Amino acid sequence: MKLVWILMVLAVPTLAHAQSYQCSPPSGLSAPAERKPASEPRRVKPVTGYTLALSWSPEFCRMRKDSRRDATQCSGDDGSFGFILHGLWPDAGGPAYPQWCAPTKALPPVVVKRNFCMMPTTRLMAHEWAKHGTCMAKRPETYFRVSRIMFDAVRFPDMDRLSRKPLTAGQFRNAFAAVNEGLQPNMLRLKINQRGWLQDVKICLGKNFRPRRCPAGMRWVKEDKPVKIWRGA
Repeated sequence: MKLVWILMVLAVPTLAHAQSYQCSPPSGLSAPAERKPASEPRRVKPVTGYTLALSWSPEFCRMRKDSRRDATQCSGDDGSFGFILHGLWPDAGGPAYPQWCAPTKALPPVVVKRNFCMMPTTRLMAHEWAKHGTCMAKRPETYFRVSRIMFDAVRFPDMDRLSRKPLTAGQFRNAFAAVNEGLQPNMLRLKINQRGWLQDVKICLGKNFRPRRCPAGMRWVKEDKPVKIWRGA
């Protein structure tokens, strides 16, 4: 497999902006440290691979246009978003993945601003660094740099075209894989809500950050299940 998956961003630096339109980080952004919930255990385990989780923002924002909590992502004031990064998650060969590996401090403002158009909610940034990033890196700059490289390497299918015809989960996986060299449908998992709308796309990665077949125990959506794509109002 070619290194294009990891290094594509060096050759095509504008890919990161393909999923955000007129994105402009607002001034005064901050991401306070997030503490581990008492109900969740701290798990420090050897990392065997990763999951790149991508969230389809139009569906997330469908009922949140007027939500103050989600204003930076959903109000339209700071940009319009397609796929955003939900997170880069370390895996450990089973359901008990590494998490909350170390306490954190508030994210540096430069990190927040640099990654806003990829992850347009500071609450999510703080959560992903605290829960997942601390199990991968000692510094948030490193975690978000790797996350940004992986996000920038993804090419996205024509979601507008796909949304306008009957679609199954298998057909969507095929369409997504077809525009990414080295990616096969069995390296993808989808999350579809109870109403049948696409929420997330997860790409399974090996320890070397290259796409791999998703683990057999990872939850998946049957090939023939209908899936709808919300384009936004």
